[in-house]
Amino acid sequence: MRWVYLTLVVLFVVATIIFIFQNVEAVTMSFLGLSIRVPLAVLAAVAYILGAVTGGSLFALLRKSVQGSRAVRP
Repeated sequence: MRWVYLTLVVLFVVATIIFIFQNVEAVTMSFLGLSIRVPLAVLAAVAYILGAVTGGSLFALLRKSVQGSRAVRP
């Protein structure tokens, strides 16, 4: 099973590198009146990282909440 996970990670990294090289043009992003111009690959990477951090935090919070609710019962 380790080789399957390693293969998936390598494929993901290769796909990410291909995406980066194909999306070097700058795009403009506007949010709440602020505007920034960055390469699309950078914008996608930032969105991915923010999603991973918030998703991981939410998952940890839910797990702790479920474990806490189980511990309270007699």
